[in-house]
Amino acid sequence: MCNVCGCGAGETRIDGQDPPGGDPVGEERPGGWRETRGHDALHYGRGPAGAEAPGMSQTRMLSIEQRILARNDALADENRRWLAGRGILALNLVSSPGAGKTTLLVRTIEALQTRVPVSVVEGDQQTSFDAERIRATGAPAVQINTGKGCHLDALMVGQALSRLAPPADSVLLIENVGNLVCPAAFDLGERAKVVVLSVTEGDDKPLKYPDMFAAASLMLINKTDLLPYVDFNVDKAIDFALRVNPALAVISVSATTGAGFDAWLGWVDAQLDEARAAARRPVGLTLDGES
Repeated sequence: MCNVCGCGAGETRIDGQDPPGGDPVGEERPGGWRETRGHDALHYGRGPAGAEAPGMSQTRMLSIEQRILARNDALADENRRWLAGRGILALNLVSSPGAGKTTLLVRTIEALQTRVPVSVVEGDQQTSFDAERIRATGAPAVQINTGKGCHLDALMVGQALSRLAPPADSVLLIENVGNLVCPAAFDLGERAKVVVLSVTEGDDKPLKYPDMFAAASLMLINKTDLLPYVDFNVDKAIDFALRVNPALAVISVSATTGAGFDAWLGWVDAQLDEARAAARRPVGLTLDGES
């Protein structure tokens, strides 16, 4: 388990119960958890590091996390400057496995590439299946296999950029490893994170995995063509997501039928226009024209 990214952070609970006041009571047990009296729940991650690891103090864990994330953020800033200087729109697509990110990307590329160049960075633990699907559209793609890694990081994306060499005024789509936890902590240099929530997953995901929805700028509710066949309340999912992130934009789509794609592509176009405008803005000039 990683004590730096999301897979070892936060709290682990059984039955999702909190003691009164939200604090654990009872005797601390080996392994860093507390048995809560009167509640059938185990709570991990209490303390400043937000995680537990056998044989490591909270202070030590927090120090390691801060150093790794600081290094990643510095590399992400380098990626962001490189992309921004060329007017390239970079979007980081994140979701659970099977939410339909690759199908969404294929349809998006087919709609965009007649008027704007599109490049793709694909992230998976193993195989190049998704990159092959992307290349079949004619768009260049670099596959990153993370092995046991649970997310892409800024160094990986920077190396992929050197291979892709996306042209100016283009779109870079980054498909992150399927994981709603760890990718939330790692800035890649993107302009925005887009979280894809499929209707086959459950409308409670935004509250169960709040960090990702808090970090995203847009939530795409995908696979809406399956709504008649699943128990998913769109209004409830949106309400939960907005509780976590009131500024979150929401668009419902079907990557299979194309429903909602006009709104999604319009959002991408607006982001691309802003990226291009920022690249042409004189250095030191603010949005209101004052230096």
